[in-house]
Amino acid sequence: MSFAAGFYPNFSNLSNLYNSFKANALNKNFLITAEVAPPRGCDPQPMISQAQLLKGRVHAVNITDSSRAVLAMSPLAASVILQYQVGITTIYQLACRDRNVIALQGDLLGASALGLQNVLALTGDPVKAGDHPQARAVFDLESVRLLQAIAKLNQGQDINGRPLDQPTDLFAGAAVDPQSSSWSGLQRRFERKLAAGAEFFQSQLITDFDLLDKFMQKLGNPSQKPILAGVFLLKSAKNAQFINKYVPGVHIPDHIINRLAQAPIPLQEGIAIAAEQVKAAREICQGVHLMAVKTEHLIPQILDLAGIPPLV
Repeated sequence: MSFAAGFYPNFSNLSNLYNSFKANALNKNFLITAEVAPPRGCDPQPMISQAQLLKGRVHAVNITDSSRAVLAMSPLAASVILQYQVGITTIYQLACRDRNVIALQGDLLGASALGLQNVLALTGDPVKAGDHPQARAVFDLESVRLLQAIAKLNQGQDINGRPLDQPTDLFAGAAVDPQSSSWSGLQRRFERKLAAGAEFFQSQLITDFDLLDKFMQKLGNPSQKPILAGVFLLKSAKNAQFINKYVPGVHIPDHIINRLAQAPIPLQEGIAIAAEQVKAAREICQGVHLMAVKTEHLIPQILDLAGIPPLV
């Protein structure tokens, strides 16, 4: 039986669920999120199974929007399914790549109507990097202007200042790269996103925690906004080398690659490395965003090894 044919969510009794990430962020609690990719098809069950394993261990699951420009189920639909079938808070990613300004605002209105509160505003990966290189990229907006649009919707206006029937209630976040090679560019972009209304920030995967600490001391801590450090589960040296080659803006250093290459069981070494990074992030910033592509079931093991107990 499909979700649409057999399930009708009761939105009225779920305010505590969808407010939980926001409440923990505002209360300065250490935040734990995990990335979950929607399926390449219309069967949500594998995604549901992944999310069920994360319930009680993370404050929210972050639902990707056709990451790397590769086709997947709508993150809006996927977020509704997980939030109401699994009962886990979601952060709904929205990329500017595929939608014009009308569609972006329409999706945000729909998300708010469906009880999705948390949204991560992204520009989006280039179309040519994905599986539909012939597709036309839109990019009416980019992430800063999308944040500005969300702020206006929360005030009861569309992007042109025309009144809405009712304002949205969206808690908007943005991406940040503390390891950027250009400090001035990093600072400028971060400050523009802050001014546009970003309430939390999620980073690229972090391998240099000295750079993360520098970012936090100079920009992150003064902003008084939660910064979630990206932690990626590396499965092997080959996996790390692939990421270095094909994922823009990411560099995994040789000492980590060598450690994975020399390990008797590379996956277990990857789990240990991820746990060490969670511990390091806990000393520096207000959260971690865990990425364990196709091995989300190992996230609880990473958290246990890092000394992070189940959520109360």
